[in-house]
Amino acid sequence: MALPRPFFCLRQLYRTQRASVTWCRLQHTDRSIRIIDLRSDAISKPPQEMREAMMNAEVGDDVFGDDPTVNKLKARVAKMLGKEAALFVPSGTMGNLISIMTHCQGRGLEAIVGDQSHIFLHEQGGMAHIAGVMGSVIKNKPDGTFDITEMKSLIRRRDDIHEPWTRMICLENTHNKCGGRVLPQSFMQEVYEIATENDIIVHLDGSRILNAAVALDIPPSEISQYCHSVQICFSKGLSCPIGSIIAGTNDFIFMAERMRKAVGGAMRQVGILAGAVLYALDNIAPKLIDDHRHARRIAESMLTDKNKIVKIDLDAVDTNIVFGEIIEEGLLAEQFCRRMSDVIGKERVDLGIGISVKMFPYSKKSFRFVLHNNISEEEATLACKKFRYVVEELSDWYSSHQSFREEVSYQ
Repeated sequence: MALPRPFFCLRQLYRTQRASVTWCRLQHTDRSIRIIDLRSDAISKPPQEMREAMMNAEVGDDVFGDDPTVNKLKARVAKMLGKEAALFVPSGTMGNLISIMTHCQGRGLEAIVGDQSHIFLHEQGGMAHIAGVMGSVIKNKPDGTFDITEMKSLIRRRDDIHEPWTRMICLENTHNKCGGRVLPQSFMQEVYEIATENDIIVHLDGSRILNAAVALDIPPSEISQYCHSVQICFSKGLSCPIGSIIAGTNDFIFMAERMRKAVGGAMRQVGILAGAVLYALDNIAPKLIDDHRHARRIAESMLTDKNKIVKIDLDAVDTNIVFGEIIEEGLLAEQFCRRMSDVIGKERVDLGIGISVKMFPYSKKSFRFVLHNNISEEEATLACKKFRYVVEELSDWYSSHQSFREEVSYQ
């Protein structure tokens, strides 16, 4: 039985490589291979200095409010975001859930969420099955925004007993699924003003709000002024092992602390984690701009004259996340990612080094890579070399085997 065309063609490519030079799929235990992991900024590891800050952090019992390092962090982040108070939680998912539970303390309440948002797609539907809040889904545009007119139409009438009440609107900035896009300030302001007019809460999933602030060259507080509550995650671009913070009014945080206890998020001597965040705010946050620059460099490296297989919209590369589209009919994103991870003998000779780049196939025809603090200038350059090499290799191969592929397709 004939193999599906994409797999058949890739097998022929490897046979071609084998015919020209002895090759093998080198194992990642080979220390001569440089492994560059771009699967997510969440895989970034704490640097040694951060580990020392954790070890030396003064601790107390955070449930009793006695941990001085956590208290210092909460005060600093609240001020940074322009909010009255803040609360340390284990994860961004829990931070978003606690925020929804705090804002929606009643039956028959609804939150407007984007169809590509992290809250809707990647948090186990917690807003529904834990918080008991109904989601009203609105279509995200490619830039992470949504249509304001459509949003207005989703706001429920308060005088109709047949319908739930619209209690919240959830935004995401930067927007992960839309490629790390930064929401325009004008959009956030318009949503906030409409929500306020209708007695609706705006919650911001700001896991990467610091990336947004860097891209806009403004303080984070200028972004978070257009929301009633905000969640910021420290285990992504800031390389912390764990931890997020939610911030808002004093009343919001008072109730959020109760919700944190209910979902098992209260921690004791957690200053060792807060110490990591304080280090990151001082030493890693100022370098987020480098992640953005590396992301654009790598995206540009693929767009050569020989490229026939990959499409990337450079205008959509706002921060450290890049999405690419496979435009070659016979190639799948999974295969492209596998080829980027593999090291073949001929490639090693051509490049003078073995380079393995890890990234995710995000769908059948799209892939994602994310830059982070663990990727140096040198490693970004190596990633550029690998991407350019593989894109041109596959482009040449598919072009030269066009007639062969048409014959396989016909059969």
